[in-house]
Amino acid sequence: MDETTKRRAWGVLLARLVLGLMFFQGAWWRVFTLGPVEHARRFFVEPFADSFLPEWALWIAGAGVPFAELIGGALVLAGLWRLPGLILLGGVLVTVTFGHLVAEPIYAFNAHVMPRLVLVVFLLVAPADWDRFSVDAWRRDRARP
Repeated sequence: MDETTKRRAWGVLLARLVLGLMFFQGAWWRVFTLGPVEHARRFFVEPFADSFLPEWALWIAGAGVPFAELIGGALVLAGLWRLPGLILLGGVLVTVTFGHLVAEPIYAFNAHVMPRLVLVVFLLVAPADWDRFSVDAWRRDRARP
């Protein structure tokens, strides 16, 4: 592996690990400590009770987001099925951004959304062959004759 390839591989690995941890750790707390039903009630149903959003959609989104974050974060951490994992996490970011904008039309994205979005976009545009330290790369290398 030449020097440029190594640097790209390490850059993608670091971005992937940080992004994966940001989602996975928060989701772990939401799923196993707080609980998905309590998460839905506290962060989706009650805050948006007076909005135009239907309550059933708030329950589904509120209970589903922690699982999407947990699964997407784990996939990105491992580098397994990278594209589906990143798309799943991107969907979470869109959902959360929409909710924040409904609650507060001039929402400050810099604290939570932007760092995650930058990493998701970087990993989506970085070629898959730069991601050398991943389960996907290991599987790809094993499949080659």
